[in-house]
Formats: sequence, structure tokens, C-alpha cells
Amino acid sequence: MWPEPDTATAGALTARGWSPLLVRSREEVDASVPVQPAALFVDPLTGPITRTALQSLRTAATAAHIPVLVTAGLMQATRDAAFGADPAVLLRSLAPADSAGHASRVLLVEANPDIATAFTASLERRGMDVVHAASESEAVSKASSVEPNLVVLDLMLVRRRRVGVVDWLRNNARLHSTPIVVYTTLDLVEDDLHRLQTGETVLFLAERSTREDVQQRIVDLLGKIASPK
Repeated sequence: MWPEPDTATAGALTARGWSPLLVRSREEVDASVPVQPAALFVDPLTGPITRTALQSLRTAATAAHIPVLVTAGLMQATRDAAFGADPAVLLRSLAPADSAGHASRVLLVEANPDIATAFTASLERRGMDVVHAASESEAVSKASSVEPNLVVLDLMLVRRRRVGVVDWLRNNARLHSTPIVVYTTLDLVEDDLHRLQTGETVLFLAERSTREDVQQRIVDLLGKIASPK
């Protein structure tokens, strides 16, 4: 995990039998390889992460064939927040392009068309190609043609007992090289949903929901990522 988890998250992980191992750098990710970590869980809830740090962690995990799960949150882009790292730049650091001539490919899984339009516009402004799927089943059907470098999806769309995008990534030997970023709109009020259309509310790699059901879904997804089948 990066960084040290908050008490609720740590409790949710240990209750499911996980043993969180704190890593602070690429070197510490490399050092963890002998214990065969099931996943790298980047959860910037207790502190912000920089583009350089995120890219470094992702690169180390990819080299060690460790899947990467990143949590994000939706929040209002205030003047103060604008001075921080651009969310789209952070996401791009997770998904470097295959080559100079090919843009990063993002598979966005979001049921709400307004949210999908807002996210797509934000990422495309940063030079990324985005393919939208309204459900996880649609994401699976589009994944073969997209061959995504990054998957961004609403956590509530993940179905634990159905074949989904995690299974597709694993079956096509792409799980360790394709980071997954999850968020949820559960805590957003109607005005925030409207502001997504104007860009006032955006996806940040911080400030995620801490509801118990969200915590449990995150742990469920970690279990699905770590599962050998």
C-alpha cells in the first residue's frame, strides 16, 4: 500500500485476511517482490501523491508483474485545488503511451452520460484516447479493440461474481500492465453532478468516499484482482 492507510481502511483489509505492507518508493516496491505481493494498492486518502511518485510506483509494480489499483474521488475543483497536480496528468502518468506515435488508451466505464462526457473531455484535452462503456459487460466487449493502457471505472459497476474487465485483463495477460482507477459518485449531491458538465467538479486522486459499503467494495475488488482465476 501507499501511503499508510487510515484506520478504517486498515481494518477493512485485515478483516478480509490481507496483510498491508507499506511502501514509500520504487525501491521499496522492488524490495517487496520476494514476498510476492498480490497487488499494489495506491489509496491517496491520507496524503496527496505527485505525478512522479505515482509513475515511479506504477513502473516498479509493472516490472514486477504486480497489478495496480488506485482509488480516486470526485470533488469540486476549487482555486486551491487548481494549484495541485492536474488529475488528468496524474492519470496519464499511470498510462504512458505505447510509443511516441500512439496516445494512451483509456477505457472509461461509467453509466452516467454526463459524467462520462466530462471525464472524456478532460482526458482528451491531455492527449489521451478515451473509449466509453456504460457497463462492465460493455467494457469487456470493447476491451479487445481498445487494448487499454488504463481502466477508469465507477466502483459500483463492478460485479464480484460476474466476469468483468478484471477477468478480461487477466485472461489477456494485461492485468499487471494496466492500472485500474476506481471512484464512486455515491457521496455527490445533485449540484455536484451538474458541475461535472462544466468542469467545476472533477476526478481527483484523493478525497474518496469512506462509507463502509464503499470500503468493502474496494476490498472485494482487491480480492478479485488478486485471485488467480
